[in-house]
Amino acid sequence: MIRSDTTGVARRLLFVSVCAVLTFAAVSARAADAFALSSPGVADGGTLDSSHAASANNCGGGNVSPALQWRNAPAGTKSYAITIFDPDGAKGLGLVHWVLYGVAPSATGLGAGATPAGSVAGTNRTGGPGYYGPCPPVGDVPHHYVAQVYALDLPPDALPAGLTRDALQAAMKDHVLAAASTVLRYGR
Repeated sequence: MIRSDTTGVARRLLFVSVCAVLTFAAVSARAADAFALSSPGVADGGTLDSSHAASANNCGGGNVSPALQWRNAPAGTKSYAITIFDPDGAKGLGLVHWVLYGVAPSATGLGAGATPAGSVAGTNRTGGPGYYGPCPPVGDVPHHYVAQVYALDLPPDALPAGLTRDALQAAMKDHVLAAASTVLRYGR
């Protein structure tokens, strides 16, 4: 009788172990397939070099947008939108450094300083279009720049030019299939 109880316990332990391994494998595979954004050469939370800083107001930069790469876009993606926002800027009220949308669904990233053909420029912190690099006050703790990419079910020409970040977010409501972000830092 003891022998059959031991066999039953061993079988249950084996079953539970196999289930745990399969569950872990499924969760790992799902995480590996998640929509993700990175900036080549800069780890999440890493520091941008000065070439990406603003070129105005003694900021010392070249105003070159950082390179961004994304992977594992969801099925049905018809375009992408990209924003870079500094939540530390304006004494914690935040500053918008880049709003770009209408990026073709075939894109998997942007090179440094690149704006893809056919994409639509939104309005940055200066009230103008395009990228405007970081320029935190001298001596401030390095600011965080949240780069986000949104996979949308909207065609590239669906939205008008010149949208602010807030207007873009309102227009994207119910059209975001997935979003991914990375945090970049810069101080001077």
